[in-house]
Amino acid sequence: MTPETFIQQKAAQAILAIYGTEVAETSLQVSVTRKEFEGDYTLVTFPLLKITRQAPDVTGNAIGQWLVENAREISAYNSVKGFLNLSFSPVYWNEALEAMVADASYGQLPSTGKRIMVEFSSPNTNKPLHLGHIRNNLLGDSVSRILKACGNEVVKSTIVNDRGVHICKSMYAWEKLFDGATPESTGKKGDHLVGDCYVAYAKLEKEHPEVIDEVHKMLVDWEAGDPHVRQLWSMMNGWVYKGFDETYAALGITFDQVDHESETYLLGKELVQKGLKEGVFVKDPDGSVWCDLTADGLDRKLVLRGDGTSVYITQDLGTAERRFANFNLDSHVYVVGNEQDYHFQVLKLILRKLGFAWADQIYHLSYGMVELPEGKMKSREGTVVDADDLIQQMYEEARKTSEESGKLEDLSEAEKDKLYHQIGLGALKYFIIKVDPKKTMLFNPKESIDFNGNTGPFIQYTHARICSILRKTTVAFSEADIAGAQPSAKEVRLVKLLGLFPGKVAEAGAALSPAVIANYAYELAKEFNQYYHDTPILKEADGAVLKYRLVLISLIASTLRTAMALLGIELPERM
Repeated sequence: MTPETFIQQKAAQAILAIYGTEVAETSLQVSVTRKEFEGDYTLVTFPLLKITRQAPDVTGNAIGQWLVENAREISAYNSVKGFLNLSFSPVYWNEALEAMVADASYGQLPSTGKRIMVEFSSPNTNKPLHLGHIRNNLLGDSVSRILKACGNEVVKSTIVNDRGVHICKSMYAWEKLFDGATPESTGKKGDHLVGDCYVAYAKLEKEHPEVIDEVHKMLVDWEAGDPHVRQLWSMMNGWVYKGFDETYAALGITFDQVDHESETYLLGKELVQKGLKEGVFVKDPDGSVWCDLTADGLDRKLVLRGDGTSVYITQDLGTAERRFANFNLDSHVYVVGNEQDYHFQVLKLILRKLGFAWADQIYHLSYGMVELPEGKMKSREGTVVDADDLIQQMYEEARKTSEESGKLEDLSEAEKDKLYHQIGLGALKYFIIKVDPKKTMLFNPKESIDFNGNTGPFIQYTHARICSILRKTTVAFSEADIAGAQPSAKEVRLVKLLGLFPGKVAEAGAALSPAVIANYAYELAKEFNQYYHDTPILKEADGAVLKYRLVLISLIASTLRTAMALLGIELPERM
């Protein structure tokens, strides 16, 4: 039970006892007391005046007095102009802490019975994953974890965009310019080699614009099943898949369902034919098929080219239908950059016109681009920050910073290597996830690895500090040591903050924003460090107080672990 719910329940009892009137608990307005007033939570008494027929302060004082006399959890009150500020007693905070400690899955919300699919990553097989893909993957993975913590069954999916004009561009360049190069002959990861082909094609087309016609012919041949084109496509895609798998493994990313556009685009074509028969689509004289959305304030949307080849939205239509049917989904979240806002607006509208009631259960988690201090990245110009290079750079930054601290001499090389990976990935993931998804962000690797401030390593170090304290003590403690304690003001602040965690999980799930969890973890870590600085723990002479503090910091550590795990970040026990 949250503090707000507790006060609503007790206040309803007070109103019935004093005024003989039943009120719905949920109708009572309760919020955290403003900093300039004394108290923990505030009950708004203005709406009650029609029941009490008394002045606001008289009403507040009457309810406050009843609560102090009849609820041992309420220790004091003050009524100020229609606002009843209530202070909780140590009994309340101790019971709240006991409940949190006793809950082995604290932060996991009850089951909703809903199944949600989250699609993310969805790369093209014409280039390696880059910094923009990293933001997509980290958001998708974290949102999936958070939605699961909110009580949903979650299916993590990706669709590999492995066909189309952009893929044929890399294939064309490899045939014309790369003299049979392979990952083995060049010593390059396969996705990097294919990415080089894509960049080379862009330069070629600038000099010889007519080559685009040959690329389009290659796509037509692919859809017709031409053996040579299909063999080339299969070979180059195989190189890319192997490279992707290595990058995903380094990031800790996995999927429950992997689709390929080469297997789903025909589903979309079937829907196009269905839509033509039903009058949802129209065919132009050149054979192209369109959906006229001008009456809806949009434009005409191409769903099939004149040569019969499909476009992006064609396969999206078919894939959406298959997923809702095969997985019995309650909703579907697409994690895609904000440059595709219009695409998803059109997708939902067309699906609605095709008669799919679930179209309104499609959500586009639209996120801003990632920029660098030197500006935007462009794949076709080869100015992207490669994901593999960035992961390695973060590892090196973590190693350098950790070695400078001089605290790891007694760790083995394997333990150090694991720690550097944890710190490097923690820094990368947290720096990206802490920013609201809708905002464009500037990524600075050196800033992200700082052990101070709002960074992943700061939270990791906080956790390691707590683990160090717990390792050093020989005192046995349990939740039984909470009862009867007289927590200090700083300890009450920590218990309050810990109590917010389930609500933050629910908030993050509703907003599809891992930033909510990231910033909560930072606030909890920051509050602990202030407490640690001001409060002796292991030097505490009073055994009962020491045990209480050990219970408290142990819960802080476990809550940080749970919160950061929702972001896909590991917290080491030593740093």
